[in-house]
Amino acid sequence: MAGLLALTLSAGASSAMAQTGGSAAPGAPAGQPSAPTGAPTGKVGRAKVIRKTGRAIPPPGAPPGVVAAIEAGNRIHKRPYVWGGGHASFESAGYDCSGAVSYVLHAAGLLSSPLASGPLMSWGLPGKGSWISVMANPSHTYAVVAGLRFDTSSYGSGGNGPRWRWTKRRARGFAVRHPAGY
Repeated sequence: MAGLLALTLSAGASSAMAQTGGSAAPGAPAGQPSAPTGAPTGKVGRAKVIRKTGRAIPPPGAPPGVVAAIEAGNRIHKRPYVWGGGHASFESAGYDCSGAVSYVLHAAGLLSSPLASGPLMSWGLPGKGSWISVMANPSHTYAVVAGLRFDTSSYGSGGNGPRWRWTKRRARGFAVRHPAGY
């Protein structure tokens, strides 16, 4: 029975770690989060956008989590912007900024439930990641996956709703976060 209890507690801790991108859950003992199993190693590549379709192509040699994140962005890349979209469930007819970022992070195995932009400001680890970075402030969030911006804002490249953007965006005014190992 004690072994089953330990296994159950361990599974709960793993879920909390996944939800926070490898950071300890709020109230948990502080410590250096470890990289997820199978975390990427090697040279970081850059994804490309096919301008005609708006879909992204992962770089050769991208780790499975990065490929999964890009494929997830491709699944919702033409959905409309819907305030609150993607928060009741990862599946939605439309997405707001944090719902879209949460969808991509979930597909990569880095988030177990959707987060709003405010909580994404403290998700994961501080600073830019090698493969995946999340920029968040109290009212907006976007992600950069393999060097490609996934954003609902039309800032710099027309259309609103979740889209891969070929233009860069300054992170000024945003908390920059990344998942452990990425």
